[in-house]
Amino acid sequence: MCQKQCRDENGFKCHTMSESHQRQLLLFAENPDKYIDQFSQEFLDDFMHLLKRRFGTKRVHANQVYQEYISDRNHLHMNATQWETLTEFVKWLGQKGHCNVDETEKGWFISYIDRDPETIMRQEALKKQKKMKLDSEERMAKFMQQQMQFDQEKSRSIPDTVYTELKRNDDDEKIVFSMKSEGKFKKPVTDLKQNPLVATTSKTNISSSSTKKGNDEQKRKRALDEIIEQEQRIREKKSRSDYWLAPGIIAKVVSKKLGEEFYKKKVIVKEVQDHYFATVQLIDSNEETIAHQKHLETVIPNIGRKVKVLNGAYRGCEALLLEVNFDSFSVKVKITSGIFKGKILDGVKYEDVSKLEIQT
Repeated sequence: MCQKQCRDENGFKCHTMSESHQRQLLLFAENPDKYIDQFSQEFLDDFMHLLKRRFGTKRVHANQVYQEYISDRNHLHMNATQWETLTEFVKWLGQKGHCNVDETEKGWFISYIDRDPETIMRQEALKKQKKMKLDSEERMAKFMQQQMQFDQEKSRSIPDTVYTELKRNDDDEKIVFSMKSEGKFKKPVTDLKQNPLVATTSKTNISSSSTKKGNDEQKRKRALDEIIEQEQRIREKKSRSDYWLAPGIIAKVVSKKLGEEFYKKKVIVKEVQDHYFATVQLIDSNEETIAHQKHLETVIPNIGRKVKVLNGAYRGCEALLLEVNFDSFSVKVKITSGIFKGKILDGVKYEDVSKLEIQT
């Protein structure tokens, strides 16, 4: 009530005997619920603000949050609120839906439920994006089915070769074969000089058949290339997003909001929360903090080092840096993992790749 910090027991005793303390007690006696509700609300606001700012939606021990709360010398004591113990307060948070609460052998654990309008908007945007992915996949499946039906109809239109039995009339002239024992057997040779028509016909047939085969192969290649390009465009569209953080990459702090000890320093992304926030650790020390992706930027290593693709159709793939184009602010990489292993990507933007942490 008095909001006064006494220095020792004697000071507390003198204060309880003072006129100001007696006056505050009279005010409290007139309407105790008003003051208890006010102190309870103030305690709740400060506690939830600390939980959201320090731990986010991460699951954490309730006593750890409370110890950080009371480390502030100007904090409001729990004995001034409607809750007598921390356990009672944690149960109340779970009943009112402020936090997710669970009890284990080690004690009570809580995790903050983020109902911020911006967070809800981001979640709705993610839902819409997932729905668009499903729609694009359905369109692709329908296109593939139509292509298969077209190929089947095309194959049916080609008449099948029919084989018939050889028949000979009785009036036909009989063919008599005579064999001579003298000399060696020789293969019949067609004289192209005497029969130019035979040579011309054979050449025409060979060239026409080879041309037809070449045209069919070119058409198949063209159709296959179109399908591959369309699949890549769809995969690029549905995989492209406005967030790029990933665990295990190395980034650079570009904002002073994280403190002077982090500014312009390289950090390792340890854990990603809600796509836009990450727990980062300084490379030089074990000091950690939570940072938004707008306070970070990607790091391009030396040629020959490993990077991770952070956005686009090949998001999540590890790659090897082959070349850096300073004029177009892009790089050339070769994928070294996953189903796209060995594929070379050119013109990848700086912000779509970042250096990988060296595993020891």
